[in-house]
Amino acid sequence: MASIARRTRLTAERFELIAKALADPRRMALLETIAGEEECPCQRLRREFPVSKGTISHHIKELVRAGLIEARREGQYLHCEIRRDVLQAYTVELLRRVKGAR
Repeated sequence: MASIARRTRLTAERFELIAKALADPRRMALLETIAGEEECPCQRLRREFPVSKGTISHHIKELVRAGLIEARREGQYLHCEIRRDVLQAYTVELLRRVKGAR
């Protein structure tokens, strides 16, 4: 995991964006659902989560902004894919910060 994370460097700003994105329970649930597939169609998220299309769109935009997912448009459809390299880099940095706090 560390070798992948070393290739993906996180700025302090990116670390904070990821932490804020993961702090929202609904966003975390969306991320878990997206991570369950190689590529997750946004329509599946709309079926699984009882919220408006606009709410899902907002959460997707925040996950993209944090760098946790990539969203690819195919015609009128949106497909999301988790950025495992970014998630791993975040985990490594979080552990580094926690160890440094001892």
